[in-house]
Amino acid sequence: VHLQESGGGSVQAGASRRLSCVLSGIPYRRLCMAWFRQTPGKEREAVATIDGDGASNYADDIKGRFTISRDNDKNTLWLQMNSLNPGDTAMYYCAALLPDISLGCPRPDYSNWRMIVDYWGQGTQVTVSS
Repeated sequence: VHLQESGGGSVQAGASRRLSCVLSGIPYRRLCMAWFRQTPGKEREAVATIDGDGASNYADDIKGRFTISRDNDKNTLWLQMNSLNPGDTAMYYCAALLPDISLGCPRPDYSNWRMIVDYWGQGTQVTVSS
């Protein structure tokens, strides 16, 4: 299984950026997919999740600015990021969870993400300057 992110880079505050993640190696349609971000010295945090039917949830600090979406025919996940600010500077990771009837597709504030993510991408850096 391989997740390949792309789209990171350096932008000015107020700009937009779209991250992509392509998954290969397992069936994509039923996976719960998520975007995480991490800064040095901090825990990796979930920012957005989306289930196989397209239902999405967002962390409070990015709600209204970021949009997660997916194309099940292209095995692709996106994160559209608008109105970026320096606080959004981080390494961004996509993640995949195998179908789990009892767990479903958790919201970003789920407390135990590290225990349930099955596959991680390698990350793509987003740097926002003021």
